Amino acid sequence: MSAAPHVGPPLDDVDRRQADLPPVQVIGTVTLGLLVAGGIVMAAQMNRSTSLTLPAIFVGLAVLGFLSNLVLLSRIKSFAWNTFRMVLKWGVLAYGVVAGILEFVFIYDKTPGKLLAMFSIMLLVFALNVPLILAYAVARYQDVPK
Repeated sequence: MSAAPHVGPPLDDVDRRQADLPPVQVIGTVTLGLLVAGGIVMAAQMNRSTSLTLPAIFVGLAVLGFLSNLVLLSRIKSFAWNTFRMVLKWGVLAYGVVAGILEFVFIYDKTPGKLLAMFSIMLLVFALNVPLILAYAVARYQDVPK
């Protein structure tokens, strides 16, 4: 099956380079959606007997999506890795602070152990996934060093 012919203005070098990159942003966004869905399900059950089956499935799929992105990124050869690492470093710092504050709130509110563990996993994946999406979004448009 061949690709559809290009319609529109001619492709430049950046557009041609984009064609070979994996869908890291799409997978990262789906991962983020799974984390949010799991959090909503858990918050809706907060004052009742809580079943963690559905949130655990969401978190498991989110972790799988995050790990898939790491594998896809590791296979890219020609990429602005210095820019990626710089944005990732500062993003992890910023989102790590946000996740730490939220973790403190959960502990301060005496969230029960099972829920706290699940929320902690969600926060960890969140604090790593969002900076990964940001770093990829910035680095993919940078010139690739020769």
